[in-house]
Amino acid sequence: MYNLVIYIYLLGVAIASLFNEKVRKMWRGERDAFRVLREKVDPEAQYVWFHAASLGEFEQGRPLMEQLRREHPEYKILLTFFSPSGYEVRKNYEGADIICYLPLDTITNARRFLRTIHPVMAFFIKYEFWYNYLHILKHRNVPVYSVSSIFRPDQVFFRWYGKQYSRVLKCFTHFYVQNEVSRELLARLGITCVTVTGDTRFDRVLQIKEQAKNLPVAESFVKDNPYVFVAGSSWPPDEDIFIKYFKKHPEWKLIIAPHVIGEDHLQQIEKQLDAIGYRHSRYTKKTLPQPLPVGRGEDTPSGVQGSSSSPSQEGVGGGSALIIDCFGLLSSIYRYGTLAYVGGGFGAGIHNLPEAAAWGIPVFFGPNNQKFQEAQELKLNGGGIEIHGYEDFERYMQELTERPDTLKRRGEAAGSYVRQRAGATTTILADVFSYVF
Repeated sequence: MYNLVIYIYLLGVAIASLFNEKVRKMWRGERDAFRVLREKVDPEAQYVWFHAASLGEFEQGRPLMEQLRREHPEYKILLTFFSPSGYEVRKNYEGADIICYLPLDTITNARRFLRTIHPVMAFFIKYEFWYNYLHILKHRNVPVYSVSSIFRPDQVFFRWYGKQYSRVLKCFTHFYVQNEVSRELLARLGITCVTVTGDTRFDRVLQIKEQAKNLPVAESFVKDNPYVFVAGSSWPPDEDIFIKYFKKHPEWKLIIAPHVIGEDHLQQIEKQLDAIGYRHSRYTKKTLPQPLPVGRGEDTPSGVQGSSSSPSQEGVGGGSALIIDCFGLLSSIYRYGTLAYVGGGFGAGIHNLPEAAAWGIPVFFGPNNQKFQEAQELKLNGGGIEIHGYEDFERYMQELTERPDTLKRRGEAAGSYVRQRAGATTTILADVFSYVF
């Protein structure tokens, strides 16, 4: 049944690729993977294979790859992706020797792929359970590890109709899961090769924090203002809530880094800021103030990126906002915040909460967070604040503004939460190599 579904899916992808650019990239990438492997695989090398579905899983696997490379340079690293959102962003990642798409999980593809690379071990990050690849790896006695995996009772493995598919879990040599609930669920299936190590993403978040960039444009915008609100990975439903609040609170500086950086979305944000009287500029068009030149009555701007914003872009009013209209800055932008908001909680699900919490600031997020352990735990320790609409947001903002002690306590709780959960990477690799040698 599984293989029938895979072939139907394969047909669907082929048809969808005619109409969708993202699907077309995936389709072409999977078909091109064997060419990449033929050209790049060193038959004399020993490969450790890491598979990440997308960008989020890559970030969870990255600390493992980098520590493995440092401690065991005798191995080469193969990194595969399923989604274009991971591959297209990280196809030039220097921490892996070969990077390609993973061909779809047919028996033929799995045999051909594994025959080409002969991995000495494999790491599947979080939710990756490819039936044919895993069964062939087990048949060949290749150790396979599931890293940062998390299980819930509503997953197919624990339903009456998923009994046959759940056998794929017995192909893993060991599970390194995020919580005790996951360990207990696996135990119900007779799987006991499980260790609760937490999420390797916390190691990555702290690593990112240590490597954070100094952003002169953001520093100039914020200056010494004690009220800076940073919204990261926001969607329109998020923006409809938090932007409205600042109409009566122009003392706040706003930094908005939307999840979708498209012209239509950027203009929508600008219109909302105009409506509340907030001056605004885009990061790539913002300029740094310069000393007054002789004979001039105003600052002469010196462009950092692009040219200075026009008066129409700056808007009018007492407050000011900076719109991040480029990628790669958000993790560093959070450092300038007094409070943070992480988007997605009014849609498919929240984005990277630990990335903001690591900076020791309280974090707002929407109600669709039941499947996100970090959201549940941050709510419990006080570092995270769940809102269901504008009224919640207004109430909490007033409380945090009027009670600096509460603001400080919640911020400290957020930062402590991230620090206390670091260390999974070292634990996992030490355990894995205690069996290898």
